[in-house]
Amino acid sequence: MSLSTSTIITMSSYHWLLAWLGLELNTLSILPIIIKLHHPRATEAATKYFLIQALAAALILFAGTFNAWQTGHWSITNTTVPMATTTITIAVALKLGLAPMHAWYPEVLQGVTMGTALILSTWQKLAPLTLLYLMYNHLPNHVLLLLGMISIIIGGWGGLNQTQTRKIMAFSSIAHMGWLVIALTINLDITTMTLIIYIITTSTMFMSLTTLTSKTLLDFGTTWPQSPTLITMMLITLMSMGGLPPLTGFAPKWLILTHLCHLKLNLLATTIALASLPSLFFYVRMGYLTTLTASPGTTNIQHKWRHKTHYPKILMPAMMMATLLLPLVPMLTT
Repeated sequence: MSLSTSTIITMSSYHWLLAWLGLELNTLSILPIIIKLHHPRATEAATKYFLIQALAAALILFAGTFNAWQTGHWSITNTTVPMATTTITIAVALKLGLAPMHAWYPEVLQGVTMGTALILSTWQKLAPLTLLYLMYNHLPNHVLLLLGMISIIIGGWGGLNQTQTRKIMAFSSIAHMGWLVIALTINLDITTMTLIIYIITTSTMFMSLTTLTSKTLLDFGTTWPQSPTLITMMLITLMSMGGLPPLTGFAPKWLILTHLCHLKLNLLATTIALASLPSLFFYVRMGYLTTLTASPGTTNIQHKWRHKTHYPKILMPAMMMATLLLPLVPMLTT
């Protein structure tokens, strides 16, 4: 309740102090959920998360105060002082885990459960992004484009040598956040569509991983007998996250690259298109290990096969949306 309330407070606020209050409540609400495991890794993840979020919130409070000192008002939508807007952008990037301030994010996700990792990857992005939405007319676009490009590059390269599925999803999230902040400099409608598709595809993947209890890439070799249909759909969802054309994930990348070309930012468009290829590679690798390799006939497979798999009811509709929304792009963007 506190988690949802704090996000709604930030999303509905127009005063910097109220927004800061919502962000602080948001951080304090998620900490008990992170530390629920009572495990040293969970304690470490909670400590890292708290320190990063507290630093970012302090920067936002400082920038809001500085803006009020310079302009005489606390309104978020009229934050016009360049130093304040740049500081807030960097603080929000720290909260979102954008590169080069991303190092805490994979470590925190690795120390929590799949369900908590899903909350951190989706719901926890809403409150910081709301601040960027409200400041849309005064954002430092050059800073956002640079952060987005670095995030896409590092999100792709960083995931190549990972074997833990939560860390792979963390680097995937970093890359997707890069696309999102680049979209933020172009058009709010495209940004909203990108965010919705990111939440749908990420939620689908985390629910699939939770259902299959796959924490490492080695676990994927024993999942095919468990549910071939789910595995096949998960493979298609992975391709959608990579941005392959017939699938939903292609839509935001297509529109962002098109708008960047219209703005004569051809070098940036080419760079981020090429930088998304490493991300696609590790999605393909996950799909290859899941469906295209014959796993050895060990007791582990038989043991998994005996137990009936319980699927979340929302999983199949989420998978449909994660793969088949491309024809609805004109409606989504408007």
